[in-house]
Amino acid sequence: MSKRFPVYFIPHGGGPWPFMEFPRDAEGRAPWDDLRAFLEGLDAEIGRRPKAVLVVSGHWEKEPVPTVSTAAKPGMLFDYYNFPPHTYELSYPAPGSPDLAARARTLLAEAGIESAEDDTRGFDHGVFIPLMLVYPQADVPVTMISLKNTLDVASHVEIGKALAPLRDEDVLIIASGMSYHNMRMFRQAEPNHVQQAIRFDDWLSKAVADPDSDTRAKVLSTWNQNPDALACHVPDHDHLVPLFVASGGCRQRWRAASLPG
Repeated sequence: MSKRFPVYFIPHGGGPWPFMEFPRDAEGRAPWDDLRAFLEGLDAEIGRRPKAVLVVSGHWEKEPVPTVSTAAKPGMLFDYYNFPPHTYELSYPAPGSPDLAARARTLLAEAGIESAEDDTRGFDHGVFIPLMLVYPQADVPVTMISLKNTLDVASHVEIGKALAPLRDEDVLIIASGMSYHNMRMFRQAEPNHVQQAIRFDDWLSKAVADPDSDTRAKVLSTWNQNPDALACHVPDHDHLVPLFVASGGCRQRWRAASLPG
């Protein structure tokens, strides 16, 4: 492991999935077992604790400019619906990092990118659900940054590029979204759609594995010309956009293993 921290694009799963019971198959496996194992093993895979985590969540998507959370003690934002009552009592008391928020805004400004700040926003489930598995003791400060409401590739790649120096400052950047997000078809075994999901996953894995950052950005900019991609992100692609930021943050090399599932 070099001094530079990696950038991860992680799937945060559906709603409060780690805190619910799911049917198990004949081998005793539940649908989210692989994702749980991946997230629970992330701390050990990285090998050292970051000073703080900057999370780009697909659930903070309606801001006109990238907006950084500055709360010292963020609350909880339960932005999921119709789940069991106990899932609205979860707590993730990790501190915020106003210093990291200020540093992120400085880097964005140096890159000519306008930004804003929010001192009231709590952890949405794209943040607290995966981090409850990655850092269950809530002992690593967490700052959030929003997407732009344009949801375009180019500006989000540039945001990632601007924030990349944080990796050399003991900050772990996590882009939290999903490579597949069509809730109308989720867990439906319609054969043609399953093949679309497989083809898009193959296309996306190949796109982000390109070692040249400019080529990655160029290929990713064509995602909406891919009919399989459009079938996998309905009604919008907000869960895919954090990947664009992550790709920009990997200026020269992408670890394909950072895109599980």
